[in-house]
Amino acid sequence: MSRPHLLYTAWSFPPSRAGGVYRAVATVNAFAEAGWDVTVLTVPEKLFRESTGSDEELAKQIAPGVRVVREDPDVPAFQNDIAAWPYARARFPELHKLWDLRKDFIRFPEPNYGRWRPGLQAMAERVHAERPVDLAIGTANPHVDFIPGWHLNRRYGVPYVMDYRDAWQLDVFSGRRLITATPGVRRWEQRLMASATEIWFVNDAIREWHEQEHPQDRDRMRVVANGFDEYREPLQVPVRAERDDGLVFGYIGTITPNVPLETLLAGWRRARRDEPRLAGAQLVLRGYIGHFGAGDGLAAQLIDAAASDGVRYDGPVGKADIAGAYRGFDALVLALGTGRYVTSGKVFEYTATGIPIVSVHDPGNAASDVLRESLAWIPSAALTENDVAAAFARAGELAATQTAEQRAAAQEWGAQYSRAGQLAPRIAALSSAIGR
Repeated sequence: MSRPHLLYTAWSFPPSRAGGVYRAVATVNAFAEAGWDVTVLTVPEKLFRESTGSDEELAKQIAPGVRVVREDPDVPAFQNDIAAWPYARARFPELHKLWDLRKDFIRFPEPNYGRWRPGLQAMAERVHAERPVDLAIGTANPHVDFIPGWHLNRRYGVPYVMDYRDAWQLDVFSGRRLITATPGVRRWEQRLMASATEIWFVNDAIREWHEQEHPQDRDRMRVVANGFDEYREPLQVPVRAERDDGLVFGYIGTITPNVPLETLLAGWRRARRDEPRLAGAQLVLRGYIGHFGAGDGLAAQLIDAAASDGVRYDGPVGKADIAGAYRGFDALVLALGTGRYVTSGKVFEYTATGIPIVSVHDPGNAASDVLRESLAWIPSAALTENDVAAAFARAGELAATQTAEQRAAAQEWGAQYSRAGQLAPRIAALSSAIGR
């Protein structure tokens, strides 16, 4: 019997450095490991190198044999070479953008990305003609990534999966409906869900919201949580031998305006001043400042101003080198934007290390549900300076006294969140559904 063929669509695919790219790589690799042939539809590499930033090492982690098909979606938002802009765009950028958006909405109700629909359908047709597709998966956002699966299902009966990394209508931070959730979006979401074989969400809170919106599709909704990935080295790092010389707290992740950076630094400052154990401690921040590589001036100023409090920014770290970064930390800082639907993929990676985790986020975040039974979790009672300082103090005590046996126990608990473990049941179910 020939190997089953998966068509996987993802805007964010290596060398992209966007957060969702890790879920994409892990999914593709898991299917390849399970004996599937995989074809990926995505955008040209230069789009990331010239706009949002790239992680060149991540491309080396893609499983051998995975075929990647790329097409330029011609999206102006990612074209940063002003010299190549047409006169109308350079002279009247705001008016040009409003006029240009019609190219999206006449095809698919998604600003900037809707215009990619014809190209995606054509790519899917070519791939299916060359080698019949047994299953299609699209991971969003953008939500136009769902189109190839829907298109092949409509024309050839190919089953498809909708993998939501976020939500199309729901603002996961505020809990309100997004302003972009137009009637067209609602119609298309219902149309896409109606014929999907499975619909994946990253946590129960987001799934439950969609069950209320689309009760007729709830029996096909599944939670496929984010998990941790391991590349060159395992994440199970040992207790740092040099911790007696001064504790090192670490934050790894993109520093966006949603991260409560000001409260985090204020709480750290107070804890370092009031807790003798933290008097000489350091707080090291790793990751990009800002989503699109353009930086965030206010965040940079706050970090620079905190240098006298033992705070420093050591820049981004590639995913393939992440284990080495964790080896230098005695405690980890999980700082997230507020929202009951917010989990973050980073929480799973943190648990794998077994390092004590101090949460600097609203207790109602979905991340709290993940960590509730952890052996090394220190939550902030509330997102205030005093509560954050108290959490840092408790984390300092645990970080200074954690034994090798306690670290190993925390790592064993965190092992349940491996990405492969999250995906294996779904791959088995889908393989059965297509008779492979």
